[in-house]
Amino acid sequence: MRDSVALEKLSERDKKHLWHPLTQHKTHPEMLGITKAQGALLYDEDGKEYVDGISSWYTCMYGHCNPFILESVMEQMQSLDQVVFSGFTHEPAVRLSEELVKILPKNQQKLFFSDNGSTATEVGIKMALQYHFNKGQKRNVLLAFEEGFHGDTFGAMSVSGLSVYNGPFEDFFIEVERIPVPTPENIDFILAQLKKRLKNNNLAGFIYEPLVQGAAAMKMHDAEGLERILALLKSNGVLLIADEVMTGFGKTGKNFASEYLETQPDIMCLSKALTAGLIPMGLTTCTEEVYMAFYSDEKAKGLFHGHTYTANPLACAAALAALELLQTDAIQQNIKDISEWHNAFDEEIRNHPQVANTRQLGVIYALDLNVQMERYGNLRDKLFKHFMDQGVFLRPLGNTIYILAPYVTTKFQMERIYGAIRSVVGLV
Repeated sequence: MRDSVALEKLSERDKKHLWHPLTQHKTHPEMLGITKAQGALLYDEDGKEYVDGISSWYTCMYGHCNPFILESVMEQMQSLDQVVFSGFTHEPAVRLSEELVKILPKNQQKLFFSDNGSTATEVGIKMALQYHFNKGQKRNVLLAFEEGFHGDTFGAMSVSGLSVYNGPFEDFFIEVERIPVPTPENIDFILAQLKKRLKNNNLAGFIYEPLVQGAAAMKMHDAEGLERILALLKSNGVLLIADEVMTGFGKTGKNFASEYLETQPDIMCLSKALTAGLIPMGLTTCTEEVYMAFYSDEKAKGLFHGHTYTANPLACAAALAALELLQTDAIQQNIKDISEWHNAFDEEIRNHPQVANTRQLGVIYALDLNVQMERYGNLRDKLFKHFMDQGVFLRPLGNTIYILAPYVTTKFQMERIYGAIRSVVGLV
């Protein structure tokens, strides 16, 4: 029986029971079976290899099945696999907190674990709302950027501005107001409107993806405009929630995108590359001031939020190994190399008549094709298939093609990615 099942392709067995994310199964019934991965490469069940140009949703930044990370997690498995984190603690979590605080913005002093990016932002939203509640202040409105994306749980959806994900649920959201991302042309208008809005004194927090809006097709905004917004809001008691789930851990050329700014967040949300894609984990950090609003003789003022796998020791071990790798000279040099390769490719491609615009920050590179298409339409699907036929895993967002490959991607592998993009640009 087992042998007969093994002979059937993964893609066929998959159809019997599995429901995939972001998928309309009636129009997209086929799933590609992946059997192994190593470094920047994925391998399907027919043996074909693909360069993972997006680090499997920005997670495996040190390469798939990184031996140093695997060894660290396997060692941890021998002593402690899982224990509830309410009423208990353990060495991997304590040491991770000590090591992370060394590279986080200086004002981040407390760490709250969860299990993915959505829950990291969910916790940050709850922290901001309860912070003011605990202080007896009626601040119950959140501020967010237009086209922001912060996850798929209800609070995270509420502050996300991409309606393609939110349609059926919008009647159930918490109260959120939106502002456009800053540009040199609109920043003065945004600030003027915010000054008027702040007179109501009911804004609890502002959640933002610093400098790069990932799901909005890697849209980028300048640090100067964001800095002015953050400074104004902070001076008016609005808590700043930096969603660095995508941007964190070196992708922008600095450990965190917030390092490009003078005004630092009160709360930070982390996941994805935190554990190098090996084991799910989320993390919400905050200042001592935020934490102290929950520190009370009144039990009800505590943050009553928890997940079964909070601070899972294996995930903490993976995060510690990833953090150690991030700070090595080799990885830091790789980040610089990839940034320079992107620069050279951009010089070549940006003036092509079929390229509308390009943008880059650190290892993140994106270009918009000079053609209109739906975010998940047929033309976008043709682009995706073309890339896969070329042996390159890129996942276009509408007419936006972006690269966020692992830090260990070789020059040859990156040239395969660039070559696949060149061939697409010549087709549209």
